[in-house]
Amino acid sequence: MAEQYKFNLEESRMPKQWYNIVADLPEPPAPVLHPGTGRPIGPDDLAPLFPMAAIQQEVSAERWIDIPEPVQEAYRIYRPTPLYRAHNLERALGTPAHIYYKYEGASPIGSHKVNTAIAQAFYNAQEGVKRLTTETGAGQWGTALAFACQRFGLDLQVYMVKVSFTQKPYRKTLMNVYGANVIPSPSNTTNAGRAMLAQDPDSGGSLGIAISEAVEDAAGREDTKYSLGSVLNHVLLHQTVIGLETMAQMEQANEMPDVVIGCVGGGSNYAGIAFPFMRERLVNGAKTRFVAVEPASCPTLTKGLYAYDFGDTVGLTPLVKMDTLGHTFMPPSIHAGGLRYHGMAPLISQLHRSGHIEAVAHVQSRVFEAAIQFARAEGIVPAPESSHAIRSAIDEALEAKAAGEQRVILFNLSGHGFLDLGAYEQYIAGELEDYEYPANRIEEALAGIPQAPVV
Repeated sequence: MAEQYKFNLEESRMPKQWYNIVADLPEPPAPVLHPGTGRPIGPDDLAPLFPMAAIQQEVSAERWIDIPEPVQEAYRIYRPTPLYRAHNLERALGTPAHIYYKYEGASPIGSHKVNTAIAQAFYNAQEGVKRLTTETGAGQWGTALAFACQRFGLDLQVYMVKVSFTQKPYRKTLMNVYGANVIPSPSNTTNAGRAMLAQDPDSGGSLGIAISEAVEDAAGREDTKYSLGSVLNHVLLHQTVIGLETMAQMEQANEMPDVVIGCVGGGSNYAGIAFPFMRERLVNGAKTRFVAVEPASCPTLTKGLYAYDFGDTVGLTPLVKMDTLGHTFMPPSIHAGGLRYHGMAPLISQLHRSGHIEAVAHVQSRVFEAAIQFARAEGIVPAPESSHAIRSAIDEALEAKAAGEQRVILFNLSGHGFLDLGAYEQYIAGELEDYEYPANRIEEALAGIPQAPVV
């Protein structure tokens, strides 16, 4: 019998609801706090930045939230995305493990980010918003939101982390194709950007700085709101279409994963694939393991502090309880720009701290080694961010080989790397530098975290 390589769902089986893991957490999430008063914030505090539908989802405890039909219609352009069995990689590794990957690079913009971009653009357009601002690292989020804004008739201003703006020029071009305006961050167009440039004129920027600029821009205009591509509850909610589809596809394969793996920066793609499977662990006691993979240069889960901190560098955002390296943390200029963030989604952090999610960190040379091994076996060139998941999936498969175990491994291939070939060129030429952030620098950044407020 011929081996089955991919498992597809009919469009009619695409999820009609998002899954909200808050309903099944053993403990409710810690409240979001006002940075000035230290008291829990309400919807009115968030209204200047977000549409009310997103705010309601942010605080919702409902298990299932309907996906609006216009969002479903936009999803049908590319969803459901395929699940692959990595037979060729298994053979290359000589492992008895079964390796599966969900391929979100099949979307128009090449990553999972469009799942929430479409939803956020729709809710803003529905509320009469004319313009959005956002930040982007490697450019996948900015591209996704540019695509979604074009569909729903919104203007978009993107603040792109300067190091990625330089490393990945075609991401900027792609955003321009979809109609967005893109500025390297830190910039001279905002007070936050000017302050950072005054401190360091050669700053390569960070997601925290870019968030500060985008929030300041949005807060200063009545026709504008801000859109975030990760971290917040409603963003993770929208991504659960990934895992809900994958559960149905794993049923087609007559298997369920022993371990679910994904890269983490802010946490959106990992939450997307992991949370529907996590429900089986939380509610039904499933023994599935969950492994979140981050860069050693930005070790938020593996070396960070679980504390209230700002989501941006300047301190304009509300305080959220999360694993953090401190909002002043400046990560090295690795090629996985989407993972260069000081904080982790509160929901991911909570599950990590309660022992439901394991965390590992890899240096980028080992990540690119795994990426090339995967590309040569499976044919897909993965994004540097997604390659962190591949590294850990290969490690799991080799552990299974050493133990003689038939382990079922699932990971999220959250985006392709066709616009990241400069990074691959550096790796092949032996010019890629490894970074493991010095402990004393992390300690300095952690010292800047606000004192824990009394709730």
